[in-house]
Amino acid sequence: MEKSDQVKTVKFYSGEVTPLEMHKVRVVQKLSLLPIEERKECIFGAGFNTFLLQNKDVYLDMLTDSGTNAMSDNQVAAMSVADDSYAGSASYYKLEKAIREVFNQQYFLPVHQGRAAEHIISKVFVRQGSVIPMNYHFTTTKAHIEMAGGVVEEIYTDEALKIKSDFPFKGNMDIVKLNKVIEKWGAENVAYIRFEAGTNLIGGQPFSMQNLREVSAIAKAHKIMLLMDTSLINENLYFIKIREQGYQNKPIMDILHEMMSYTDFSYFSGRKVSCTRGGGICTNSHDIYMKMRDLVPLFEGFLTYGGMSVREIEAMAVGLYETLDFDVISHSPAFIKYLVDSLDQRGIPVITPAGGLGCHLDAGQFIAHVPQSQYPAGALAAALYIASGIRGMERGTISSVRDAAGNDVLADVELLRLAFPRRVFTLSQIKYAEDRIQWLFDNRKLIGGLEWTEEPPVLRFFVGKLKPIGDWVDRLVAKFRQDFGDSL
Repeated sequence: MEKSDQVKTVKFYSGEVTPLEMHKVRVVQKLSLLPIEERKECIFGAGFNTFLLQNKDVYLDMLTDSGTNAMSDNQVAAMSVADDSYAGSASYYKLEKAIREVFNQQYFLPVHQGRAAEHIISKVFVRQGSVIPMNYHFTTTKAHIEMAGGVVEEIYTDEALKIKSDFPFKGNMDIVKLNKVIEKWGAENVAYIRFEAGTNLIGGQPFSMQNLREVSAIAKAHKIMLLMDTSLINENLYFIKIREQGYQNKPIMDILHEMMSYTDFSYFSGRKVSCTRGGGICTNSHDIYMKMRDLVPLFEGFLTYGGMSVREIEAMAVGLYETLDFDVISHSPAFIKYLVDSLDQRGIPVITPAGGLGCHLDAGQFIAHVPQSQYPAGALAAALYIASGIRGMERGTISSVRDAAGNDVLADVELLRLAFPRRVFTLSQIKYAEDRIQWLFDNRKLIGGLEWTEEPPVLRFFVGKLKPIGDWVDRLVAKFRQDFGDSL
């Protein structure tokens, strides 16, 4: 086993439990922390939608880890030797080699990002009346499936939606429910079973290898394809290695290859897994590959670039190899755990155990006085930006949809996600977030709800606009000035 594959512990003499960065920062970007009065103007200008804030008005951008991760020195260096050819680029063949060695997959289709892969997969395999069982949906995934006429069946376990839990694999699929779904719909109507690594909308929670193995066996028995979204595979690998019995001493590559052996095909967003823009679809099945191949030139670009720049392709190849470095994949989960554990100890409602992707505040408990119909997760996201300049992402009912009658489909959980882009923030910045979240929690009764002023019919959370109900924003700003004086 390589030294970088070993689970290492660094203890502080003081007894503090503190994550230690295994990298040094050599390129920096200046940040701006506006006065609270200006932050108030910015959030009104953005329609209380953190997606519509300008980055220049944000101090810590914790909206997402998608396309915001820090690239390594080796990735940046690789970009300078890109072969800028439309077809047959040498850069593409480096990436194809990385796919084969890292994922152990023989066939690869490049696309410009993860949702482009979802588009092609849905176009090919989903038909009117198809059903797709999954451990949990993602917003764009569900939209693509439903636009193709399919139905999503979420078959998460009873532990998945518990806010406070010590269950290590809340991203597992419920085996009993899976068998019932197949029996109900008929195996011939199941387009594929989808497994999402690091279930995004329920706190970045991983699945176990044992659960994947069991689901794979059921899929094979019914001759159903198993698809995996590997966008957050880094964190899922990390959690299997440190939490699942029998994997602590296995190299990361061996764990990843075993995971991929249970799937028929997979796709990923490079913005997450390799810290670069782009994405791809992987498989060891020539038949599956051929069913999708001709849609790549139609929707994305030629087969050796798929809508990506060759500079990104070079960096992606390097980034995929870095997925096998334990120091690389452990950094984000360690920092997330630090913040989650600290907030939990203070009695602030947060998803436990700490997952990958980010720290998830439970807005439903944080501001329990705000009804779901007034979008508590969105209100909390706006309030945190006002109080701190930190941009998080609403993952609740605003991210949901309306039913045929025009009523909100209330989300299972109301979460404010504070994403941790890899190797981006310092510990002092995380401690600042911790401090402002504590102040906001202590003053949570001041926060009110939101209502729509402009609501798009599809994926409304991206560009929709809202406004506060009542004058709660003015009261929050006034309390901040009372407590912090002239501080930013």
